[in-house]
Formats: sequence, structure tokens, C-alpha cells
Amino acid sequence: MAVISKENCTKVTPKELEELASEVRESVWEQARGVGREPKIYMHWTAGKYDTLFDDYHVCITGDGSIYITGALDEPLAHTWRRNTGSIGITLCAAYNATTDDLGDYAPTAAQIESMAQAVCAVADGLWLTINSNYVLTHGEAADSIDGIYTWDENDCYGPQHTVERWDLQFLGTAESPKYTTDYDDPSTGGNVLRGKAQWYREQKG
Repeated sequence: MAVISKENCTKVTPKELEELASEVRESVWEQARGVGREPKIYMHWTAGKYDTLFDDYHVCITGDGSIYITGALDEPLAHTWRRNTGSIGITLCAAYNATTDDLGDYAPTAAQIESMAQAVCAVADGLWLTINSNYVLTHGEAADSIDGIYTWDENDCYGPQHTVERWDLQFLGTAESPKYTTDYDDPSTGGNVLRGKAQWYREQKG
């Protein structure tokens, strides 16, 4: 994972992001079908600081909620183990030194959370995806294969219900998502909150 400067990225609005996702829709779907699945959107945090962007993600959201793209949305990047083909990775620049007890000085900001939801909505609309946990997952959820897709031996899951190597966005440190949990049916998980917000933005668009 390499740091990338803002000057080498492009700042976009949600509408512009949707248009870019629409332009690569056929390419992303073709890539996904090539590995026997449908496109996915994976939500991450960088475990870095608010203004540190990384090139493993297609979309980076800084602490003030600004949305940056790092390059072509249909280029496979190394954001989610064995799930990168036919997927788009969206990340919050946040969670430096975070633990499951304390998200620390770089917890996701309110602006970032709303921008993540808008970015997910934009990409999902551009790719014609339903906003649910079959298509839109946090890295932690993908690591536990909550969508039922195992791209490795089932015993090798590495999310919150297993080895906890990845637990991105398992909670957001907000009133809606105040604490770490491994129960994916809990409406307060970060994934459930973000998907709910993304769906709300979709509904506002009519």
C-alpha cells in the first residue's frame, strides 16, 4: 500500500462519481462474471490519518468529506483479499491507531460518514447494484464472507467473527454505531448504518 498525493488524484462530486461508475459498468460486470460473481463495492478505512491517501483504493475520502478518485474505476486494485476483480474499493482516510475499544484521534468524521454513504450510492447507481450486504460490504464483512462467497477455504475467514485481521468500519464511534460488535444482524454495525444511509440518499434522488 503506497501513499498517493492529492495532486495525483481527482476530486469529484457524488454526481461525477456516478457518471464515472456508469462509464465502466460493462467493464466491471464483465470482470466480475469472469470470476463467477457479480460486482461488489467494498468499504474500508485506511488505518491512517485524515489527509493521507493510499493507492490501493479507487475512492479515498478525506477527513473533511472530500471525495478523491485515484484512477480508473475498473482497474483491479489490492483493497480486498481475493475479491478485487470486478469490485470497487471506497475508503475513509481514518482510524490511525484505532482499536476495538477506542477509535482514537482519527475516528471517522461525520462528514466522512455522509460522504461514504453518498459515494456508495453513486457507485451503486452507476453499476446498477442493489444496496444490500450481497453487493455492498465493509472489509470486515467481506473477510467473514457474510455474502456467502468463499474465495478461499471457509476456515480461512479473517474478519471480526474469526481472526479479526480486518474489522474496518465494524463500528463508527457515533450515536448510531457506538461500539464494536460481531453480530452482523445488529443495526448499529458500521456496515448496516452506511448501507442504510446510502439507501436514503438513493431514495432522495427519486
